[in-house]
Amino acid sequence: MEINGLIKILKEKLTKKIKINNIKIEDRSFLHRKHKNFDKKKFHIKLTIDSPELKKTSSIEANRKIHDILKDEIYENIHSLQIIIN
Repeated sequence: MEINGLIKILKEKLTKKIKINNIKIEDRSFLHRKHKNFDKKKFHIKLTIDSPELKKTSSIEANRKIHDILKDEIYENIHSLQIIIN
């Protein structure tokens, strides 16, 4: 899968299941190219989400919810997922 397709899927899945005011999805894979286990088929993603719904829950619960929604993509296409909730 290419990155633009993955970003589109991530946005669609997250906005369908969570009330989100704004979402920013960045490909940060370039920071990890020299790592020993780097796989060009898996991406390092940074999610910045502005969501009153997620802010009401604990950080652990918010992360669990996001991981549950994106479990297929994490398994297939994501090596690392950084989550920032505003």
